[in-house]
Amino acid sequence: MELALYAPGLGYYANETAKFGTMPESGSDFVTAPEISPIFGQLVASQLREALQKTNTREIWEFGAGTGALALQILDELAAQGALPERYTIVDLSGTLRARQKLALTRYEHLVRWVDALPEAMEGVIIGNEVLDAMPVQLLQRTAGQWHERGVVLGAGGDEAAFAWEDRATELRPPVDIGGPHDFLTEIHRQGEAFIHTLGERLTRGAAFFIDYGFGESEYYHEQRHMGTLVCHYQHQVDNDPLVLVGLKDITAHVNFTGTAVAAQDAGFDVLGYTNQAHFLINCGLAPRLDAAGIKARSMASKLVMEHEMGELFKVVALSKGVEPWTPLGFVQGDRTHRL
Repeated sequence: MELALYAPGLGYYANETAKFGTMPESGSDFVTAPEISPIFGQLVASQLREALQKTNTREIWEFGAGTGALALQILDELAAQGALPERYTIVDLSGTLRARQKLALTRYEHLVRWVDALPEAMEGVIIGNEVLDAMPVQLLQRTAGQWHERGVVLGAGGDEAAFAWEDRATELRPPVDIGGPHDFLTEIHRQGEAFIHTLGERLTRGAAFFIDYGFGESEYYHEQRHMGTLVCHYQHQVDNDPLVLVGLKDITAHVNFTGTAVAAQDAGFDVLGYTNQAHFLINCGLAPRLDAAGIKARSMASKLVMEHEMGELFKVVALSKGVEPWTPLGFVQGDRTHRL
């Protein structure tokens, strides 16, 4: 999965194919919230402004900035509020996407910078929208009561069947016992949790907000979710075969937010809140912005909070470190931390 997504020049996020967009005719494969409505970034900006004030820091760090749409929405909103940060740092490994981001953020070139790696020590407020789901996972398959790790080998087929699955017995296990006698396929998220640990080691003072699709642990590993969550996105179609069109389509898995929160606490973070995207955006002031929007803009923004669209599947987790914990704006109602 890591090679398919990030191999230099060949991986999905390292090549020049289009990725983000609202229509397949553009050559894109999927759409994220900032492409659906600028109101998303405007509301996120309100949360980040509060966090900058609460942590007494002056820098925003965005991981995986995509087309730069979210960064532009955040900076435009903070500029309108007279609350621009001293610096906006983007951490993105994709050279192609970085070029698009620079083009989108031209008017803020005096305060935006790009880095390939984190410094040994950092302060500020972190934002990551659909970052954790793109981190490589390991597949575990339970067959006849025995657990195996699913790997990839060279296949014996023709040009397109270059890869095949191979399962090997493993001592690895999901973080919770999974009931039922049936076969079961799922994921574990060691790389994503290691990423959270690294942030905890490097962040001396600040906060972090991660927005992504996923579940708490009990729901993630429910015995009825026996096919796992790993899926691929290609030209706005979803499939479950990552061994076809390798490097040309996105591969993603839902986030285990309980694992994320536990990793954060182990790394020295306080967990400030956990809720769905609908509650988060409503708490951040969605209603008056919808009232002021036109019919088309209101319809698009509503997709961000509708239960059958992004409102329930997408969750938001808030973390802090080196500061007095507080209840962030986006979590004043509907907090679900007790369900992690």
